[in-house]
Amino acid sequence: MHGPWFVPDYSGNGFVNLIASLVEAAGGRPRHAPLGSLSQAELRAATNLVLLIVDGMGDEYVRAYGPGGALDSRRREPISAVFPSTTATAITSSYTGASPIEHGLTGWFTYFGEAGCVGAPLPFRRRGEARPIPAQSRCLFAEAPLLDGLASRPVVVTERSIIDSIYNVHHCGRAERRPYDRLDELMAEIAAAARSGPERKFIYSYWPLFDKLSHEYGVASDPVRRHFAEVDRAFAALLESLAGTDTLVVATADHGFMDSPAERCLSLPPALAAMLRFPLCGERRIVFAHAHSAREFTARARDWLGDRAEVRASRELQDEGWFGAGTPHPRFAERIGDVAILMKDDWTLKDWVTGEPRHLHIGNHGGATRAEMLIPLIVATA
Repeated sequence: MHGPWFVPDYSGNGFVNLIASLVEAAGGRPRHAPLGSLSQAELRAATNLVLLIVDGMGDEYVRAYGPGGALDSRRREPISAVFPSTTATAITSSYTGASPIEHGLTGWFTYFGEAGCVGAPLPFRRRGEARPIPAQSRCLFAEAPLLDGLASRPVVVTERSIIDSIYNVHHCGRAERRPYDRLDELMAEIAAAARSGPERKFIYSYWPLFDKLSHEYGVASDPVRRHFAEVDRAFAALLESLAGTDTLVVATADHGFMDSPAERCLSLPPALAAMLRFPLCGERRIVFAHAHSAREFTARARDWLGDRAEVRASRELQDEGWFGAGTPHPRFAERIGDVAILMKDDWTLKDWVTGEPRHLHIGNHGGATRAEMLIPLIVATA
């Protein structure tokens, strides 16, 4: 912990380490140290290894709203999310085994110099436009899919609306892709995959609705609490349906959440926006700025933000290990820009571009508070 921040762990108690453990157990070559709290003997004992990622379901949320439930009762000590604590960065780590500094996707919005634009890599769209990013996927996604290197048979179970996206097709590699539309279908497809043959299997599964509802209503809202109860019941039902299949299920999240009231949502003043070479990148909780003059922008941003944020050189975060270890992506420096703005407490920061809807999320993530950075490690046998 550094001041108000929870600095990510990549050395043995983080999301990247969990992926390394699963890769090793599935007969692949991990890129990083395994998770210290999960033994290879436990993972290798099962014929089927299931990874279930519930987007946005932080450890503090599970503890607060799920005591005694199917998820909480199998929860171990929490682990660290990657940084930024956001889906584009974390899910890419889960599909590649790479740390953020290696794969180079540093937020929902990333500056892609090779494509000449700021874009969102998951939907593969330019910021503020319906047009796709003008580059082939191989130009933006540098890492090979880890699923291609496993000895176990890989299966990916994910939402139908994204299963054939440019991002997913690249990162799933040779894995069989199974779509679903509803929560019960997700669990049914996981169980069907486990029963689909006698060979060892690695089943990667993803559920996005907790994240979507948390953004819209706030993570502390009644709609999210009701949905979490549904996820908890569905998890219990999954374990029952897997009975006798010799399956180990590891459930976690890509990040946690925090809520921001409207009065804590800042818009970048025009005078500061005029100092930028491109629109802001990253997230509303961790902003990467590409400035004409980093020194002048930093000074003015500090004056304006005061104690609402910490304004630093982006390279300092890289040097301190916030993005993990490994060989940096060739374009990593330009993707994190010149200046990083870490929003404190529940503050957020945004700029606006033409064509972008003027909509603010209540629930947010991407920053380095405990609520955003601690994710659950849930382990269950069936």
